Amino acid sequence: MAVHCRTQGFILKKTNRGESDRIFTIYTKDFGKLEILGKATRKIKSKLRAGAEIFYLSEIEFIQGKTHKTLTDTILIDNFQNIRKDLKKLSIAYKISEIADRFLKGEEKDEEIWNLLQEIFDKLNNLKLEIRKQPSGESLDSFGIGRLEIIYYYFLWNLLSVLGYQLEFYHCSLCQKKLGPQGLYLNPKEGGLICNQCKETTKSVKEIESDTVKIIRILLKKEWPTLKRLKIETKDLKLLKLISDYYLLEILEEIE
Repeated sequence: MAVHCRTQGFILKKTNRGESDRIFTIYTKDFGKLEILGKATRKIKSKLRAGAEIFYLSEIEFIQGKTHKTLTDTILIDNFQNIRKDLKKLSIAYKISEIADRFLKGEEKDEEIWNLLQEIFDKLNNLKLEIRKQPSGESLDSFGIGRLEIIYYYFLWNLLSVLGYQLEFYHCSLCQKKLGPQGLYLNPKEGGLICNQCKETTKSVKEIESDTVKIIRILLKKEWPTLKRLKIETKDLKLLKLISDYYLLEILEEIE
């Protein structure tokens, strides 16, 4: 007798299969990340379509077969409509989904990851963009597109932390000395930041600006009100991207 399982889930990815089916990648509240077959979900008359779309939070029911799980019911909880009607927000949602799909392995319940996904989709959905003008007439991204990027990095750094990849950002990972604002280097293999003196004794370090360290510290503390007050300039985002991409590459080389 087939066992019916019911839970809530964020639909992170969908892949077409055959003429009318789809495989859904869903991070669920009770079972972790699942791959579930949605039979005939591409057909207009499918009863599952209403709650089976990418970036939906839905209540789902599925049955476990011999080779795969099959979706049997969906009830939409939140379609995050503000994300869906904004191409910039949608782009960030895809980046979040890609990182989640890449790093979340196996069917294992994790309340911290579930709460993080819930928090991040709510923030992305409710964020109001305000592009203000400087006296010179140039755009000042005081609470605009840069904040969308910050939401992505908020998710990225906190997801990696939950998964056991958190780095030390307050003391030198080698000599344990408290770090000052100058002469900072990142060495993921040593577990975090390296001071100017210790960087001579190790390889594969990347210089990191103190402003970037400040932003990452705030991200990891989940101090969203502080992030909202920060004046994040284009150069800050570029440096944050550079360091984040460097760290991601180091992790992926280790696990893949």
